Formats: sequence, structure tokens, C-alpha cells
Amino acid sequence: MPPSFVHRITKYDPADRDEHGHYIGTEDTVSDHGPVEAAYLAAIAAFAEASGVERVEIRDPEVAGFVHFGLEPPVEGYGLGGIFPSDLTGYHDGAEVSLPVALELVRAMLRDHGAWCRLEAGDVFTVHVGWDQYVYVGSDRPCADAVARTRELGLFPEAMTASPYAAQCDEPGVTEAADEDFWERVRTTLNSRRTALLEESYVRNATRWHRLTTKNLDTVRAGLGPRALLTVWPDLDSDVGAVLAALPEEGSVEFVWEAQDGTIRHAVVDDTEYQELAALVSGARAACALPMYLDECHPLHCAALPDSDGVLRARW
Repeated sequence: MPPSFVHRITKYDPADRDEHGHYIGTEDTVSDHGPVEAAYLAAIAAFAEASGVERVEIRDPEVAGFVHFGLEPPVEGYGLGGIFPSDLTGYHDGAEVSLPVALELVRAMLRDHGAWCRLEAGDVFTVHVGWDQYVYVGSDRPCADAVARTRELGLFPEAMTASPYAAQCDEPGVTEAADEDFWERVRTTLNSRRTALLEESYVRNATRWHRLTTKNLDTVRAGLGPRALLTVWPDLDSDVGAVLAALPEEGSVEFVWEAQDGTIRHAVVDDTEYQELAALVSGARAACALPMYLDECHPLHCAALPDSDGVLRARW
């Protein structure tokens, strides 16, 4: 169950809203990277303290994809530099972080740097950063002192029935766990096909690719990120020219190729970029083009990694 007490925290005075609740004042919709931003972080810290929370879980983490909707441009490292290593180790669904680290994540989200996640402490405490500097804080208690502190900081806490960014657990998602039965099916596939392509989505919009064989399957499996979404596709085609020639006349595809150095790379391209793509993948060993739309996707297998206790908690 989500927390019972939810407050929307903003820098927007409710007196400057029209009859539909839309803000019509003069406050900017981006972070000031200064005192107002610091006030947001202090307000969240006050709610966490009032809730008795010192650590939270990262849930549903993502980074900017090929389309970015933020008002500020994404930055290299998605604003996570100094918080996590460049390979994003530690930034995954279910990772537990201290409150100071959580506040730095909030800062990156307020700045539209390209990273986004929900921050949760079970049913006790949640923080969701929305568009235009709207922050939703949930708690299992009223947090009257935190509400007062937020007002002292010059922000406006408003009671809400729920956060619009709460996870919708009733939405369909990946429900199959990548358990031993799953891996046995993958091994059977490799026995018949010899090779296959594994797409490892360890954070939304962040993917690693692996060419699987029966010999390297266990090694690849041991290096997968926690709670990753695993999608097994038919292997790359060594006739790269044929793959390029078969690209659709219109629309976008995800093009995956193995470079001469053995690394597997990918790019999302549309029909206006095929010439540049051909130059980019010149010399590639093998390639494939994957559809961008769910109803066109037909992977061989798809599942998400469960936790060590065998329970699937990732919400893909």
C-alpha cells in the first residue's frame, strides 16, 4: 500500500493558480541550481526525518533515451557522476542508498540531467520528482512539523490524495522470472541455434548486449546486473549488407552490430539516417535490426532477474 499522507511540494504559490489549478504566476519551471533547489532538498529531508527514514530504495530507475523530454539538456553521465561510477554500478532497481545520496538523486532529477527514479522506503516513505519542479512526498504519518518547515523554507506543501507518479502495479509487465527453468530454455535454444543475442536492460534506456553460446552462457549470466530485464533474440546476421538493405522504408529501428573489436553496439535510427548508419557500421562483423514497437517484437525469450530469494520484484 502507498503511504497514506501525500504532499505536493512546489515553489508555486497556490494563489497564482487559475480555476483549473494551472499555475499562471511568474516562477520559472526549471531549477535555479541555487537556494530554491536547496529548499526542496531541505524539505524532503524534513519529511524523511519526520518519517523516521534514513535510507531508501531506488525503484524503477531510468536514464534519458534517444528522446529526451526535459526542459534542460541531459548531461554526460545523466547527472549521476560523483554519485555512482560511470558504468552505473549501484544504480539499479532495489538498490538501497542513504538519505544524502537520495537527495543528490533528487537534485539531478530537479535539474533534468537525464536520470529519474522513484525513491521508496516500503510503505513508510516515498519521493517522486515530476515535471516542472513538482515533487511529491508520501509518508505513513502526517508530518506536521515537516509541513511547517517546508513553509518556512518558502515552498508550498499541499495535501494530495496520491502521487500521480506512484507505480501502477496493475499495469501489465514482465511477470516471468529468469529462474533456472528460464536458463534451461535458453540453453536448449543455444543447443539448436548455436548462438543467440541477449539484450540486458539493467536500467530503463540503458542496455548491454551479449552474443550467447553454450560455452559463455554461465559467464555472461554471472555478470548480469541486479533485476535486469533479459530479452533473447535470434543472433546477429553476418551479412551486414543484407540487413541494411532490408531496413524499412519508413519508421525507426534499433540497429545492433558487432564491431571489428568484438564489442556490440546499437543505435536507434530512422529512414532519414540510413546513409550515415551504413558509414557508421562499415566493417561490422554482423548486425540485426530490431523493431521499436512492442506489437512487432517477437523475442525468443523474455524474463527479469529475481532477487537472491527467488522473488521477482523488478517492475518492468
